Amino acid sequence: MVLFEPGQIGSLKIKNRIVMAPMFAVGMTSPSPNLGFSQRGIDYYSARAKGGVGLITTGLICPNEKLEKSCGYPMVNAWSDILWLSELAEAVHDYGAKIFVQFSAGLGCQGPPNPDLPHGGLVAPSPIPAFFDPNVICRELTTEEIEELVYDFGHGASLIANAGIDGIEIHAHQGYLLTEFLTPRTNKRTDEYGGDLDGRLRIIIELVHVVKKAAGADYPVTVRYGLTDHLEGEIEGARGVDEGLEIARKLEAVGVDGLHIDAGVYETNNWAQPPTTQPDGCLVYVAEMAKKAVRVPIIAVGKLGNPELAESVLKAGKADFIALGRPLLADPNWPNKVKEGRIDDIRPCLGDNEGCLARVFAGKHISCTVNPQTGNERNFTLTPADEKKSVVIVGGGPGGMEAARVAALRGHKVTLVEKGYELGGNLIAAAVPEFKYEYRRLIDYYVTQLRKLGVSTKLGIEATAELVLSMSPDVVFIATGSRPLVPNIPGVDKDIVITAVELLLDKPQIGQSVIIVGGNLVGAEVALYLGGQGKRVTIVECLDNIMRDMDWINALDIQRRFDGLESDRLDVKILTNTEAVEVVDDGLVVSEKSGKRRTLKADTIVLAVGMVSNEDRLSEALRGEVKEVYHIGDCVSPGKVIDAVWKGFRTARLV
Repeated sequence: MVLFEPGQIGSLKIKNRIVMAPMFAVGMTSPSPNLGFSQRGIDYYSARAKGGVGLITTGLICPNEKLEKSCGYPMVNAWSDILWLSELAEAVHDYGAKIFVQFSAGLGCQGPPNPDLPHGGLVAPSPIPAFFDPNVICRELTTEEIEELVYDFGHGASLIANAGIDGIEIHAHQGYLLTEFLTPRTNKRTDEYGGDLDGRLRIIIELVHVVKKAAGADYPVTVRYGLTDHLEGEIEGARGVDEGLEIARKLEAVGVDGLHIDAGVYETNNWAQPPTTQPDGCLVYVAEMAKKAVRVPIIAVGKLGNPELAESVLKAGKADFIALGRPLLADPNWPNKVKEGRIDDIRPCLGDNEGCLARVFAGKHISCTVNPQTGNERNFTLTPADEKKSVVIVGGGPGGMEAARVAALRGHKVTLVEKGYELGGNLIAAAVPEFKYEYRRLIDYYVTQLRKLGVSTKLGIEATAELVLSMSPDVVFIATGSRPLVPNIPGVDKDIVITAVELLLDKPQIGQSVIIVGGNLVGAEVALYLGGQGKRVTIVECLDNIMRDMDWINALDIQRRFDGLESDRLDVKILTNTEAVEVVDDGLVVSEKSGKRRTLKADTIVLAVGMVSNEDRLSEALRGEVKEVYHIGDCVSPGKVIDAVWKGFRTARLV
């Protein structure tokens, strides 16, 4: 496979073509004086090196601590930093991998404003509004501050090189400070750092030169940037593909050793961090265009966790390296499993962003919805159980399947009882829309793992107390899941009403005009599903906005699809502050915020107002009969996949 052929970036030889893409380092750190990586962070990167990746790129690190004091990302600016950098490099090198540190000039207008600081503590090339609070106007960097920033990059590069780090990636992507210099809509300077492309690119070229001067002319330097903002035609001054390709040529000319090609900014973060609803390989096209424009190695990124696709991109010459971010959070052993032909053992990334990006934005360490061990490699190591037990798990949803997997890995005898005729629970319905293909991959992964681990799976059987007790269990997990909530409104029992789960599982014939009651995750995804089939869809939501329970990047992608910004405009209408009052024969009576009532005509009404836990008929009967009884997943409280998987893992690892 081309994936496992040696590659080279500048003078650096790399054992294969698989790169760990940079992701936020925030939360991977401890409160040390220099915000350096903790042992947790070293364990995190080491696990990916052990898993077979060829090159690791850390999350962003800033060599300047003066300009953005409130943003809370790691910094490198003192000789004492060599200690943790060298420990990180040595740990990765032990497994034959190489490591680059990603250098960032700062977050720019996309940083979190600090209300206690002038301008929110934010700086930018020009006085532009802050992304998260447009009322805050960023302070324009002075020429002297830019020169100081360039100097600090050189100083930091000397530290990086002396610590044994193999190279530096300059972060000029996703709308952060260097991106803002590149882009006309955010760089309105009239000095040598603004104006035409050469002026806007000047700071990055100076950074390349100073890093090479400090670390050595042969020291590998790559630049990560977006070939396009994906805002052309929407916002004046957005940067498009043509200029992106010219940037690639100019960076090659000044000695950059490789280009990591991406796309998008925070306004289009659904490209920069593509969520569930983006297809596999959604950004290969920009890598391919850059590959045709320059001769330096091109690193492609963007939902490349499908090994067959990743291999095809390299084989077709569309890129020289494949970068994986979230797929390596879901499964750090992705490279080794692919190399060994164990494709069905790869745990898939869902793209829901709940375990990674949402946690980082909440100030927690980075992890993964389907892999709680991510970021917890040392504390969550699974060890053989001291006492082998008989474990019965009731319910085959994500919580039950994860508990079964973990219990079996620890050496217990595990039996899983599921009243349905296939495993998956509510994942089965969730996986029906084509854009939720990753959920089907997750079900297949669990089915494969439980079979290989020898879990006895009993399908089509309802677990009564008598059945469970007949198995003489030492431990019982109750993971009986949830069912759709049906609101108590007049007419809800009419034939035109179905739940979202019934719609997805039973695939009934529905009319052309559909009303969806409820605008959170399920309602919005069903609207996208039906809108893609050409249906006329109206979302009725009682609160003032929709998709409140989704990660904002996932919600952004769906909203842009509703608005026709990513594809043909869908016929989806959104009514907020509107309450469903009564179902009538030809539609739904709603009440608006003003109190006015009106009837919306529809052929079908879909209920997506939440879930309710299934009744627990076992606990009382098992009381005093089974020593250990645990409740996990939606039967405790309806939640997301991350809630069920994490509870299943955390509980099963302790029994």
